[in-house]
Amino acid sequence: MMSEHPQSLLATAYNSEFELSHDSYNALSLASNGKIYYILSSDSVESAGQMYEFDPKTNQIKHLADLNDICGESNQKHIPQGKSHVSFYEYQQKLYFSTHIGYYQVIDGMDRLPIEAPSGYTLYPGGHLLSYDLQTGIFEDLGILPNGEGCVSMVMDTVRGNLFGISWPTGKIFYFQLESRQLHLFPSVSGNGEAGIPGEDFRSLCRSLLVNPQTGIAYFSTSEGYIYQIDPNSLKVERIEDLHLRLDYFGKYEPKYPGNMAYNWRQIIWYEPEQVAYGVHGNSGYLFKFDPTHRSIELLDRITSLPSKKSGMFDQFSYGYLGFQLGPDGETLYYLTGGPIFIDGKRLEGEKEIAKGAAKGLENLHLITFHIPSQFYQDHGPIFYSDGNWLQYVNSIAIDFEGQVYALARVNRNNQVRCDLIQINSPFQKSK
Repeated sequence: MMSEHPQSLLATAYNSEFELSHDSYNALSLASNGKIYYILSSDSVESAGQMYEFDPKTNQIKHLADLNDICGESNQKHIPQGKSHVSFYEYQQKLYFSTHIGYYQVIDGMDRLPIEAPSGYTLYPGGHLLSYDLQTGIFEDLGILPNGEGCVSMVMDTVRGNLFGISWPTGKIFYFQLESRQLHLFPSVSGNGEAGIPGEDFRSLCRSLLVNPQTGIAYFSTSEGYIYQIDPNSLKVERIEDLHLRLDYFGKYEPKYPGNMAYNWRQIIWYEPEQVAYGVHGNSGYLFKFDPTHRSIELLDRITSLPSKKSGMFDQFSYGYLGFQLGPDGETLYYLTGGPIFIDGKRLEGEKEIAKGAAKGLENLHLITFHIPSQFYQDHGPIFYSDGNWLQYVNSIAIDFEGQVYALARVNRNNQVRCDLIQINSPFQKSK
């Protein structure tokens, strides 16, 4: 089922007063206290990423910390902790997250982990695992990933207090046991990850991991479409046999080359009522159900924008969109995804191929909802700022208890483009 008549939505941009803020990925979540927590990235060698708290009741923003300060690196002149690439996970009144590098070295047209530090700086020391106490406001540095690698993906088992993740760029798998503070590191199962040579051992890395809260086992995908599990009991990373994501509807990909996520799922979340996970494939926008118990994949619907459905086009963002989350009712999926732009009746086309995760061309941003029990899909339409401009580079989403939708998006302020917090007038927002 679906609605055929999308309307347009209005977005309000907030000012976090961080002039160096750059495109952000995930790094935006609702906490149990009703507040929104987010991190704005920096791609500058002179500044780390910054963490904030937003109170929907007062519309007030509070700056919480500089990522370098949290990691104890404020005076060390390393390449900074430029971003967080993961969502926040709440466990026993603390938020858990990790840091990632934001300053890259372009090698062969690709963003790479720097091998030469700028003058006056040393190389990136590695991503940190961190916590923030919601009651005391105290940050804790739990540990650092080895070999100067950042953390590109992370999930938490909020029943047992375990963290799982993937390092960047080589794609090492890690498991961190909170109780013992012990870090377990496993070899990459994706070639040499995004440090690899295109056409040989290059593989795009999974940006979203999943935990089955019943078993404590974590899952992730690979660009070849395989699904792996991380078992904290046996301390093994194993591929699930006879199950893969190489589905015709997702498209055809060569996993050895950059510029897309290939057969990786883009974002995936656990749905407790059915004891399964719902995920989305990035480029195609297809929604699927992953059942880890019965080891099955079921394709459900294409939940990209209605104009994208009608035109048959993939998203212009080469990796697909990360803004995919369950709403406050616990059964409606919210998805921020692209829609084609038509000028004088002609669709605006982008580049055919690019060598990294970026937009191939301009497109609108649409809010999609999918009600799981009824299978009802609805495109609520493109989203615009009050000046008529549309939102760009949105790869995050959070929905507060009142149904208001938030994201991190590009904002043009005083002729300067930066990333900042935005609020979308959700059709499900409760009246106050």
